[in-house]
Amino acid sequence: MNIGGHDVGVCSWSLEPADTADLVAQMGKLSLRHVQLAIGPLVEMDERRREQELAQLREAGISVTAGMMAFPGEDYASIAIIRDTGGFLPDKSWPERRDAMKQAGKIVSQMGVSLLSVHVGFVPPSNDNRYVAMLKRIRELAAALAEVQVDLLMETGQERGAELLQFLNDVAARNVVVNFDPANMILYGAGDPIEAVRVLGRHIRHVHVKDAALSKQPGVIWGQEVPFGTGEVGAGRFLAALKAVGYSGALAIEREAGSSRLEDVRTAIESLRAAAG
Repeated sequence: MNIGGHDVGVCSWSLEPADTADLVAQMGKLSLRHVQLAIGPLVEMDERRREQELAQLREAGISVTAGMMAFPGEDYASIAIIRDTGGFLPDKSWPERRDAMKQAGKIVSQMGVSLLSVHVGFVPPSNDNRYVAMLKRIRELAAALAEVQVDLLMETGQERGAELLQFLNDVAARNVVVNFDPANMILYGAGDPIEAVRVLGRHIRHVHVKDAALSKQPGVIWGQEVPFGTGEVGAGRFLAALKAVGYSGALAIEREAGSSRLEDVRTAIESLRAAAG
């Protein structure tokens, strides 16, 4: 499916599939042939089982736009808790998560995919001693992924656009780029996502289609995720902003809440169609 010049797909975890066959079946109902694929389960499989799973996607004619990694122990119960448990900042979990990312990079490379997305965790302020530690960790991962021709996608959300841009400039690694998620910026209270598109511009290499409503205490209490087209992102202005910065890549619909995921993805598709004219 192509809308407004973009291949449109879905994030595999959004459909909560029982297995790969179920994922393929649900995507068929949506007439989608592109997916951002959760890589964590593949990391845990032996090579034979992994190849069997991936073969099902190939046989169904499904293209993987990017991989996505998440880690055991990340707790999204509140913004404060995920600040302490997410990504690569916690020292105790860093070695295990580093190794998992390197393995994930090899897997996506073998699949012929060049993008691997992850929430790196809250980047500390640049005057915080931990900022240097985060820079070193991302550079280490970037170097390992570069060896297998994979780019590291930092997902937006926790930082304002200008803060993330500063971090990208300080990392100074060509293969560290952005997975832009407009809803995350609203959920975390990290500023206007449309302005952030303009700020991050050329660094955007993959995009989530997701929507949200701001909380009454931004940055303290989560905003509310809602079906795309019904929240504060604004489908029309979002597509216009992406076009203005020259983004022509995939749009991966993500839905992480609600009990009608399939219908919510359909709503997102229709919102994109309406916005694209």
